[in-house]
Amino acid sequence: MHTKTIKELSALLQSKQVSATELATLFLDRIEKSDLNAFLHVDRALTLAQAAEADQRIANGSASPLTGVPIAHKDIFVTKGWRSTAGSKMLANYVSPFDATVVQKLQDAGMVTLGKLNCDEFAMGSSNENSAFGLVKNPWDKAAIPGGSSGGSAAAVAARIAPAATGTDTGGSIRQPASFCGITGIKPTYGRASRFGMIAFASSLDQAGPMAQTAEDCALLLNAMTGFDERDATSLTPEQGNVAEDYTRDLNQPLTGLRIGVPKEYFGEGLAADVEKAVRAALEQFVKLGATLVDISLPNTALSIPAYYMIAPAEASSNLSRFDGVRFGHRASEYKDLGDMYRKTRAQGFGPEVQRRIMVGTYVLCHGYYDAYYLKAQKIRRKIAQDFSNVLAGDGAVCDVIMGPVAPTVAWDLGSKADDPVANYLADIFTLSTSLAGLPGMSIPVGFGEGEKNSKRPVGLQIIGNYFNEAKLLNIAHQYQQATDWHQRAPQGI
Repeated sequence: MHTKTIKELSALLQSKQVSATELATLFLDRIEKSDLNAFLHVDRALTLAQAAEADQRIANGSASPLTGVPIAHKDIFVTKGWRSTAGSKMLANYVSPFDATVVQKLQDAGMVTLGKLNCDEFAMGSSNENSAFGLVKNPWDKAAIPGGSSGGSAAAVAARIAPAATGTDTGGSIRQPASFCGITGIKPTYGRASRFGMIAFASSLDQAGPMAQTAEDCALLLNAMTGFDERDATSLTPEQGNVAEDYTRDLNQPLTGLRIGVPKEYFGEGLAADVEKAVRAALEQFVKLGATLVDISLPNTALSIPAYYMIAPAEASSNLSRFDGVRFGHRASEYKDLGDMYRKTRAQGFGPEVQRRIMVGTYVLCHGYYDAYYLKAQKIRRKIAQDFSNVLAGDGAVCDVIMGPVAPTVAWDLGSKADDPVANYLADIFTLSTSLAGLPGMSIPVGFGEGEKNSKRPVGLQIIGNYFNEAKLLNIAHQYQQATDWHQRAPQGI
C-alpha cells in the first residue's frame, strides 16, 4: 500500500477498499520506524483526527480526489497544532495559531497531515545539513545528502513514508532534492501558490510546490495548492494569469512536434559524465516520443550564482530581522540591555549558514555598496529573464520547453562539503536562473550515477517552461513516465 501513487490511493479510498484512518496509521507506523531524520514533529492524535474527518467526507459523498490521502509539510510552512520551526533553534518550540494558505488549501481538499518535515534552517542550503535538528539521510544511500533545502520532503517521499510532501523552491530547493532522491517535484511560476504562512527567506524568490512520485500526482496536488490569495502581496491575481486550472487536463497529449531547447551552457565543464549520460539518454527518449532537440544558448547562466547570492541574502537579512527575541521565538536567558539581548538572541538562535547569509545581505544593502552589488545583481537578474524570453516567448520562440541537468553531480557524501559553502553554492548553477526569472521548472528521475563511492544515486532531468506553462511541463513529464519506469524505482528495503 505504501508504494502506491496518490492517484492509486485516491481510487482505493473512493471505492472504500481502504479507509483514511487505516492509511494514516500505516504511514505513521512507517515514520516511527524510519531512521532518516526526515520528520521533525509527528502527532498521531492530530493526524488520526483529520483522517476520521476525511472518512466522514467520503462516507457522505462530499470527498474530493485528494480526500483521505496523507501528506507531510516542509517545516517552513506554519501549521496549527504542529510545531513550525523552519529548522532553526530560533523557533524551536513555536506553534502557530493558524495554517499557511498552502496547508489550508490541501486540508480543505481533505488531505491528512502526517507531520512536519526537516529542512535546512530557514530554507538556506543545498544539502539539508544546516538544520538545527540534525541532518537528513538520503534513502538511496544513507552516506549521501538528500539535497536541500527540502531534503526532508524528498527523502520522505522517496522512502515511501509519505506519498506526498510540500516543498519550497527559492533557488532550486524543490528540484535539486527531487533529483537527488529520485522523485518528481515542480516549482510553479512565481506567485502561483500563496506565500502566506510560509516563513520567509527571500520574498521575491520563495515559491511553494509539490513533491511526489509522479508528474500526475504533482498535477493533482497543484490543483489544490495554487490560486490567488489576497493575504499575500506577492500572489499573482487572476488578471495577471493566475486562474484556477486543472493541471491534469493535458496529461495525455502526445509530444509530436515538441521543440526541446538544450542549452549549451548546461553541458559544459563541471558536468559529471554520469549525470550527462543519464540526461542525454532521457533527451533521446523524448525524441522517440516525437520531440525535436534544438540547440540554444542562455548566455548569462554563469552570472546566476553571483546575482542570486547578492539578492537572496539581502532579502534574508531584511526578513530575518524580525527574529530579535522581543515578540516570539528564542530569547537569550541572560543579557545586560536591549542591544545585548538582540546580539545574544540572534547569535544563539541562528546557525552558521543563516548568520553568514545575514552578514552578506546586510553588507550588500549598506550605504555605498547597494549600487555596486545589490542593484547590479538586479540588473543581471533582468538579463537572465530576458535570455529565457528570447527562446521561449513570442513569435521568435525557438523552443517550447528547455531541458537539462538539475545539478552538475549526483548527491555528494554527507559532510564532504560542510567546510566549503562556495562548493554548495556552485551546485545550484542549473536551477538558480529559473528562480531568478520566476519561471516554472520541475525535476523528474531519469537514471542513476555512480556517486562518490560507486553507489547508485539518482539523476534528475530539469524541465523549464514559459510562465504559467505548468500543465505543459506536467504533460511532458507524464508522457516520459508512461514510457519509462525510473519514477517507480524505490530504494532497497523500502
